[in-house]
Amino acid sequence: MSQLIEFANHHPLMLAALLASGIAVLFYELRLRAGGVTHVSAADAVRLINKGALVIDVRKPAEFEAGHIVNARNVELEKIQQGDDTIVKKKDKILIAVCDNGGLSGKAASLLRRAGYPNAFSLRGGIGGWRADNLPLVK
Repeated sequence: MSQLIEFANHHPLMLAALLASGIAVLFYELRLRAGGVTHVSAADAVRLINKGALVIDVRKPAEFEAGHIVNARNVELEKIQQGDDTIVKKKDKILIAVCDNGGLSGKAASLLRRAGYPNAFSLRGGIGGWRADNLPLVK
């Protein structure tokens, strides 16, 4: 223990950097948990879809028609924001929100969680990430 105290006395900048990085990691993790949005990778999304998850595509209808995940439902973000419940009232169902790059779907997943869907997730990277993993889209 005395060696640790001696090291800290001789290297105060290193100790300060260690403490600052620890605080930064803690702050980042707490912010993620407070937001309540959980992102899933494309591989995890495939597993959830195979178990019966419902994919909610929050893009505009024209973007949806250009290519979407199999069996996805197109519910624009504006409808979710307005509280228009076009999603079947299955509060225990797993929902995966999808957009172009993951930004809007994160917001949609957060809104869905606040609306009483505790199992709402966002696809990390959106359709772009889905394509990058060479996963199929239907038109």
